[in-house]
Amino acid sequence: MESSHRHRGKLTIYLGYSPGVGKTYEMLSNGIDLYKEGVDIKIGYIEPHQRPETSALAKQLPEIKTSSRKFGSHLFHFIDVNQIVEAHPDVVLIDELAHTNISKTRHLKRYMDIEEILSHGIDVWTTLNIQHIESLNEDVKSITNIEVQERIPDNVLAQADEVVNIDLTSEELIDRLKAGKIYDNSKINSALNNFFKSENILQ
Repeated sequence: MESSHRHRGKLTIYLGYSPGVGKTYEMLSNGIDLYKEGVDIKIGYIEPHQRPETSALAKQLPEIKTSSRKFGSHLFHFIDVNQIVEAHPDVVLIDELAHTNISKTRHLKRYMDIEEILSHGIDVWTTLNIQHIESLNEDVKSITNIEVQERIPDNVLAQADEVVNIDLTSEELIDRLKAGKIYDNSKINSALNNFFKSENILQ
């Protein structure tokens, strides 16, 4: 007789201090290594942000079909919890833990989707920037004069089985931004004058 007790999956968070430090890239690289060893690892949702290196890595892993919904002229893709649970990989990669869902028919926030997936015994790897942690919100706002709207409760981070810290120097990060490796060219100057000011990054 099958046990009614279901083992919770393990949560691994790739944590960085800023967009562009390489969280998704590192997560995908590690995922490819496991995939080559025969682990059933699939992509649930990756946001490549038009970064060629990240997109190239994502193509090396099997992907679970996402759902989509059209708002105006834009087509938005979002993770399909049912598809992930049905596929039931050993590990699923889901970008941007703090994301607010476009479709609120199931859960308001992506971390809630991930909690449901974990409850089915599936390990989840995900990414997070420190400015999205609730208790750091006021500190980030005082440093950058930007209030981050998408935030997660601190206990979500506390429940992680592993936190992988991804770091770059401020000079390396700004060089990546100027080279167009974080945002497209139309957004670079605005980013340099706002969140990506050198003094903001250092703090």
